[in-house]
Amino acid sequence: MLKAVNIKKSYNGKTALKDVSFTVSKGEIFCLLGQNGAGKTTTINIFLGFIKKDGGQAFVGGQEVGKDDINQLTAYIPETVQLYSNLSGVENLDFFSRLAGFSYSASELQTFLSKTGLQEDAQHNRLTSYSKGMRQKVGIAIALAKNAEVIFMDEPTSGLDPKATAEFTKICKELASMGKVIFMATHDIFNAVELGTTIGIMKEGVLAQQLKASEINAGQLNQIYLETI
Repeated sequence: MLKAVNIKKSYNGKTALKDVSFTVSKGEIFCLLGQNGAGKTTTINIFLGFIKKDGGQAFVGGQEVGKDDINQLTAYIPETVQLYSNLSGVENLDFFSRLAGFSYSASELQTFLSKTGLQEDAQHNRLTSYSKGMRQKVGIAIALAKNAEVIFMDEPTSGLDPKATAEFTKICKELASMGKVIFMATHDIFNAVELGTTIGIMKEGVLAQQLKASEINAGQLNQIYLETI
């Protein structure tokens, strides 16, 4: 579902990505670790078409980014989910679903939100009363309503308390069990081991390590990460 082939990107002569290659199959969760400036967000932005690569190829569902329309295949959940604070969770979901070309009934919208674990009594409250974790659930509901095959996430657990992180992890695993692909940039080593199927470590624009999460524990990953960066 996701494929990078020797992707290159520079900013003002400074290398941001150098020959980055990987593949992610249906039902997999790829957690990308690395220091700030290592190239994690640049990688996501290239796949979303937000910025242009200088070389190489990026594919989503067999469609090439920059040549084919991949918008219907993808969804993006940034560190801070941008929603309308004067609208409720249901109203935000309805608005963004319609922007993507979908029209759902009130009960269908509530079902999407309930699937993410957002409490029913909160779904009609304005976003001003929502925590970061609740906003993320609305973001995930938008991805579900859009029927996105690949969901990109940038630092999704940053600022979440342990309970919210556990809830988020459970939701991601359920999405993967549905065949969705999750590509996540994160600093959370422990959550990467708990959540990911594959873990990548970036250093100065290079994908220096690709590891199977099932073959290591958090302590081992932490050591490999420190040795790599």
